[in-house]
Amino acid sequence: MARQRVLLALILALTLAAIWVIYQVPTRLGLDLRGGSQLTLQVQTTAEIPEITERDLDAVQRVVEERVNGLGVSEAIVQELGSDQLLVQLPGVSDPQQAERVLGGTAQLEFRAQRQGTEGELRAEQQVLQQHLAELAALQASIPEGTVAPSETVAEIERVQEQVKASEEAIATLFEPPQLTGAQLTDAIAQPTSGTAWEVAIQFNNEGGQQFAELTKNIAGTGRSIGIFLDNRLISAPVVNVQFAETGITGGRAVITGNFDAEGARDLEIQLRGGALPLPVEVVENRTVGPSLGRDSIIRSLYAGIGGLVLVLIFMVVYYRLPGLLADVALLVYALLTFAAYTVLGVTLTLPGIAGFILSIGMAVDANVLIFERTREELRSGKTLYRSVESGFYRAFSSILDSNVTTLIACGALFWLGAGLVKGFALTLAIGVAISMFTALTCSRTLLLFILSMPQFRKPQYFCPGLKPARS
Repeated sequence: MARQRVLLALILALTLAAIWVIYQVPTRLGLDLRGGSQLTLQVQTTAEIPEITERDLDAVQRVVEERVNGLGVSEAIVQELGSDQLLVQLPGVSDPQQAERVLGGTAQLEFRAQRQGTEGELRAEQQVLQQHLAELAALQASIPEGTVAPSETVAEIERVQEQVKASEEAIATLFEPPQLTGAQLTDAIAQPTSGTAWEVAIQFNNEGGQQFAELTKNIAGTGRSIGIFLDNRLISAPVVNVQFAETGITGGRAVITGNFDAEGARDLEIQLRGGALPLPVEVVENRTVGPSLGRDSIIRSLYAGIGGLVLVLIFMVVYYRLPGLLADVALLVYALLTFAAYTVLGVTLTLPGIAGFILSIGMAVDANVLIFERTREELRSGKTLYRSVESGFYRAFSSILDSNVTTLIACGALFWLGAGLVKGFALTLAIGVAISMFTALTCSRTLLLFILSMPQFRKPQYFCPGLKPARS
């Protein structure tokens, strides 16, 4: 009895925690619920790159992600679609043509020498840029996830974005015109040095090696830097040591050092390779989902979910009587825990995700049905009520486990092999199935055993209608 009370207290605590999470943390809404734009980008080959490898696709994806961040879109999704396409989802973006213009171009990588006498001005401009970037990040973070930003916040974000663009343009004027471009860069590799420090090794072709040697010779030992620009935005500004003043850095190889950690060096590597690989990107699909359609989808989905849940609750009480009522309580606990898990894990809720959630409710009911039918079989065989309940859970466990494991395997296959909305369906269904096992085998069992401790409910006809109370 003491154990049942402890489990009841645990279930109550989890339920209250789930209610608090749902109330305090906004739900992340996907493109089909919130509205916005979805673009499919086709990465095309060139004469220099006749076949697109995974590294090439990763590099293009990184550049596209950087451009999406420049749009100021929160909760944007950029993911690979097959071996040569990218799927870009931009919730809240109402101008798909703008997104297409920004994302459809090829990244431009340039190496520029810093102008003489601009060292102090460069440091000042970089400080101003960092302030603008911090302000922009704070504004974007102030928008609750899953909600549409107020018009005042959108206007403020646009204003700060203009300031960021102006600062980047001001920094670009402090450097000479491009003397070397990414067309001559053949590779970039992030590698560790000593301790936790990292660096990025770059390599040019023969023509690029000669141009790089001349460029580094001119600025070596002067205190000026080489500006590495990606899409006219400075991403690194290394300084060349005085030892290379006579010949420059020869051999077509160089190392970019700085305060890099593993993640920062990897980011720079992908940025450099992304700019160095001039792969054309064509927008093959541009789909817009209006906010009104998103709201209509939410309302219809809620009606469908609530209606289905109410029908299931009524059926369980009518057919299974007292156990059905307790199963309804466990089902409500399950729904709260599952929705809270979606929120905590940052699951972006989409229409297929809602479908997975509703389907997992059916899976949770199915487990209770197996248990209660086993319990009825035990009662009809003449066993006592308590032993019938215990045996019902024990004998149904293998069937519940088998059905849930096979469902989880299917979810895993859908998640790893699927893309886009299919992954959302698989993830929400898998979370629901896992939690349904907990509620069916823990919550329902605890409630039943607790009820059996009360003499007024210890009547077999409450569990199996039409059965004569021969034993108690």
